[in-house]
Amino acid sequence: MTDNRNTILAVILSGLVLIAWQYFYNVPQMEKQRAQQQAQTELQKTTPQPTASATPGAAPQAGGATQPATPGASQQAQPAVTRDAAIAASPRVKIDTPRIAGSISLKGGRIDDIALVQFRETVDPKSPPIVLYSPSGTAEPYYAEFGWVAATGVTAKMPDAQTVWQQDGSGSLTPSTPVALKWDNGEGLTFRRTIAVDDHYLFTIKDEVSNVGNAPVTLYPFALISRHGAPQVSGYYILHEGLIGYLGDQKLQEYSYKQIDEAKQVNFKATNGWLGITDKYWASALLPDTDAQLQARYSSNPVGKVHTYQTDYLLDPVTVAIGGTATANARLFAGAKEAGVVGINFPLAGLGGYNKELGLNHFDLLIDWGWFYFITKPMFLGLDFFYRFFGNFGISILLVTVIVKLLFFPLANKSYASMAKMKSIQPQLQALKERYPDDKVKQQQEMMEIYRKEKINPVAGCLPVLIQIPVFFSLYKVLFVTIEMRHAPFYGWIKDLSAPDPTNLFNLFGLIPFDPTTIPVFGLYLALGIWPIIMGITMWFQMKLNPTPPDPTQQIIFNWMPLIFTFMLAGFPAGLVIYWAWNNLLSVIQQSYIMRRNGVKVELFDNLKATFARKAT
Repeated sequence: MTDNRNTILAVILSGLVLIAWQYFYNVPQMEKQRAQQQAQTELQKTTPQPTASATPGAAPQAGGATQPATPGASQQAQPAVTRDAAIAASPRVKIDTPRIAGSISLKGGRIDDIALVQFRETVDPKSPPIVLYSPSGTAEPYYAEFGWVAATGVTAKMPDAQTVWQQDGSGSLTPSTPVALKWDNGEGLTFRRTIAVDDHYLFTIKDEVSNVGNAPVTLYPFALISRHGAPQVSGYYILHEGLIGYLGDQKLQEYSYKQIDEAKQVNFKATNGWLGITDKYWASALLPDTDAQLQARYSSNPVGKVHTYQTDYLLDPVTVAIGGTATANARLFAGAKEAGVVGINFPLAGLGGYNKELGLNHFDLLIDWGWFYFITKPMFLGLDFFYRFFGNFGISILLVTVIVKLLFFPLANKSYASMAKMKSIQPQLQALKERYPDDKVKQQQEMMEIYRKEKINPVAGCLPVLIQIPVFFSLYKVLFVTIEMRHAPFYGWIKDLSAPDPTNLFNLFGLIPFDPTTIPVFGLYLALGIWPIIMGITMWFQMKLNPTPPDPTQQIIFNWMPLIFTFMLAGFPAGLVIYWAWNNLLSVIQQSYIMRRNGVKVELFDNLKATFARKAT
């Protein structure tokens, strides 16, 4: 029957998309994570880690002059020490804000110790906080550095990674109390640094240099973010993790760790730009003044078996006259990629964040909204809107699903009405088959004539399923990339909507102390929790809403498709499975209503009875 063929076609199309998604993303991601975890463990045991000094390789300056090298990662390797030992090895200024705990190293004047206290490694609130920055010399150094480099020919001593700064006064860095650092080179130059922080993740750095020497000095202000060793990444093609920046007319520039390893160094000249390093949920970015002329750079520098990744920039040179003072301003974002903090550049979004507050150039792209941002952003905004009322993103998913259903109701109404009409003409179509049993061409001609008279669109049955696909993937993207969904609970056993359902049928939902997903090759497909089972049942109901196809092949597809989808979706985020189950239930209600309104019998319960009757026989 044509309506059954249309439904089968829609199901097969959806299945092919999901199979491709599973094959190209979920399977490689799991294998890649396992390999990376093993490699990372071995690497930390055997590989000495780099310390900081200078990195060569500066970009040429306009006019033919040679630009000085920007400080950065060193070419020397030393054994790694623990993070606590590295922090204790140098004098420090404590950082104490509602969202950040850590310290600034007076040796080098670096911001190299940051933990995000509002985010934990697991759903357990007592688990350790997320560590973003770690000092040089640890297993995974990650830090930001600011200051000055001397122009060619200048021999004055400059502060570097070994310089020990003095704090003016005492006390911690808090949103209400900035800290001031000072260093005198003994040659007439005095360097001062004032560091402030807000109550989120923004550091503001003001560098000053005073000259009481006997000659003018030309200096370049610089800022850099350095990360030693490639971190473990999620491994999904839909998510960028690595070096990122929006550099004026050159727009968004993204380089994965592998890409920058191959390129080694990429230089940019830009105005109104920002640049940094991004993870799935966390990021570190340099935010210079929007009118600053940047000589920006991405680089990868091999040190032993690891690479040092760096984003940095130099500003235009300033000449400090005798008795004069020069000033350079910089900003650093180091924290969680919260949409309300970073900002969403979208009409009526209402979430300006730093993007709007600082007048930045598309800083919202620090969150990877993807190519279909015009769907993904509204999806997130809708979820966030209802979350503010109900305090639960699971409830938000249910309500947004209802709204999506209402938005597409006119189209779905036509589709289901067309399907209902097709059911009403089934006797006519069956009569055609009996009248022209051996003439398929004549059957098709007469069938199309019936469609024309009854004003039936034969492909309308595909639309309800096809409409779900962009919504499905936009919700998947939101669940996958937004930190708001990370560790967001629903009810009962669902403690994290962005993770798969933790229950599993194959260990009797926890009664047997065994994790079936650890089985090689097939383990990925054995993550069958309660919500995927609910989703499979609702999909089975939706299939049973249509008459049983007379063709045996069609019957097999109809009978097995819900089970196949159940296993395929079992490893997806629980929030996505909840959406699909709820959407199926709404579709059953909607289709039943439209069928009744068009005078077509709803055969759901008859088909269910027939199924169990056949099994009993």
